Amino acid sequence: MTTLIHQRVEAAQKGENPTVLCKMESGWAVFGDHQVLNGYCLLLPDPVVASINDLSVRQREIFLRDMTLIGDALLEVTGAWRINYEILGNSEPALHAHIVPRYEAEPEQYRYGPVWFYPWETVPKFDPVKHKTLMDKIRAAIEQKIA
Repeated sequence: MTTLIHQRVEAAQKGENPTVLCKMESGWAVFGDHQVLNGYCLLLPDPVVASINDLSVRQREIFLRDMTLIGDALLEVTGAWRINYEILGNSEPALHAHIVPRYEAEPEQYRYGPVWFYPWETVPKFDPVKHKTLMDKIRAAIEQKIA
């Protein structure tokens, strides 16, 4: 089965995915297509697997470490008050982790619930020009942590 995750990883491998922040040991750190919250990222495994349970114990450790390193970088760069981590896979049945910076300034009706409660049809979409400066800062923070 080819999923959106497979397509995004293939594009990243070819250098054709504009959302890529950097390559990590477990896969690709990327910006979300919708910037529901400023700095929303994902970790896409390379190679793609269906579930985290399809990875060896060591591969799981590396994937989860990389996921939290992205979170550390987001905390450092964005001023978020916390990071939410989610591994779902119900609508895209391929492993990927959502790394979501949460902000104290979020609207009250959304601040304490899942990010999925936001009106996604109205949130800003990823723009490689608009988000370049933030991407560069997050990339540098990630690369400093994995060096």
